[in-house]
Amino acid sequence: MPTPIAELRQRIAAQRTDNPAMYGTIDFSVHAERLLLDGDIAASELRSYPKVAARLLENRELMDRMAAYTMMGDAVADPYAALMPKHCFKRLVDMLVEACDKGVDSVEGAPAELVRFIRSMEAAPAWVDMQLVEEGARLQRVTFANVAPWAIRGAFIATFMNKYAALPMALTGTLSHKTAARRIKETATFFGTSLLPGALARFGPGFKAAAMVRLMHSMVRFNVLSQGKWDPAVYGIPIPQVDQMPAGLITDFLISSRVLKEGRSEFTPEERAQIELSRYRCFLLGLPEDLLAETPQGIVDAWNARALSLRAGFDEATCGGLLRATMDADLVDASTPQGQIRSRLERSFAKVYFMQNFCDGSERTAARYSVKIRAIDRMRAAAVGLTLMGQMRFYGAAAKTPVVRHIADQRLVGKVRGYLGSLGHAEFTTDAAKYKPAA
Repeated sequence: MPTPIAELRQRIAAQRTDNPAMYGTIDFSVHAERLLLDGDIAASELRSYPKVAARLLENRELMDRMAAYTMMGDAVADPYAALMPKHCFKRLVDMLVEACDKGVDSVEGAPAELVRFIRSMEAAPAWVDMQLVEEGARLQRVTFANVAPWAIRGAFIATFMNKYAALPMALTGTLSHKTAARRIKETATFFGTSLLPGALARFGPGFKAAAMVRLMHSMVRFNVLSQGKWDPAVYGIPIPQVDQMPAGLITDFLISSRVLKEGRSEFTPEERAQIELSRYRCFLLGLPEDLLAETPQGIVDAWNARALSLRAGFDEATCGGLLRATMDADLVDASTPQGQIRSRLERSFAKVYFMQNFCDGSERTAARYSVKIRAIDRMRAAAVGLTLMGQMRFYGAAAKTPVVRHIADQRLVGKVRGYLGSLGHAEFTTDAAKYKPAA
């Protein structure tokens, strides 16, 4: 059962008293500028779909829920991050790593906040079917192993299209090419790691990576709020729960949209496995179950309700700077002639991928977001796309052939591991010394 709205609002207000080090100065009764509640469809991120928006506005319970989680942080990771003045930054990271690797009981002098953090992640919901999660990971390895190295940049820049949601990334210094590259690689590392066999089990690498991502997000919240570099009256709180939906649930949204477009109301077994994977992965990342819908229509409605509750806003200083830094970031070793060719192909494919998936296929819309598509970009993207299509068809056919299915999957696991190795070690940390003040 969804959490009653009245109870949600009580939890939001309680953040101020439960975690005063982080939220003590925030007045949760103030209506943040980023949050749209008055039905002004034209001012929202869903403005291009007025009929969808009008229908969602009639669902007050859903819209109230989105508004509530716009002001909600991470109830268990935030208090742990708020221990930074007492424990040094490195000590908090080290204790979390040890708790993930050996169990929280093995951590000498483990703070109660760490115990609660880990125990909450260990308390898997009753609906989780780990066999289904593993099957979902197997199915998604096909796309990740073949497409992610080419598309990750294009998907990442899509998170910078709104100044209210993108500001935390700008404040943490991601306007530099080097930092942008590190954040892209960390994102790819987390999602890739989560697809390895057994990764999301209690002592798997995906479980640990999820805990590290949560701590990083909570440290960002603590740093920007405690250092006075944030305006809650305009932006609400940094990295609220609803702003983690786009990255965590994009696969669910795309699958669900296809299901509805085909006139279906239920998932196939293969689709259901991938939904189960995403939902459990999001649970480990701290997303409330209230935001993890189960049905195709529920998932699409939740995604669109988040967009409808978010005020549209793109500015050159925040969004434009992040987009340019991300497009300029070096993700491929271009020190060889082959590397230079791959780098050019990857950048062009990322641009076209962004345009097709986040700009309704419009070059003019992409250009408004500082992503200019040239004829050579289209040619390069088409060449890469044809190659990827062949690879996807090969592995899709292999997955349906009992004799070679296991061999093909082992090869995919090897490709994922190889890609993760090329990304380097992901630290999942944030350096407050490099933070910028909010404009």
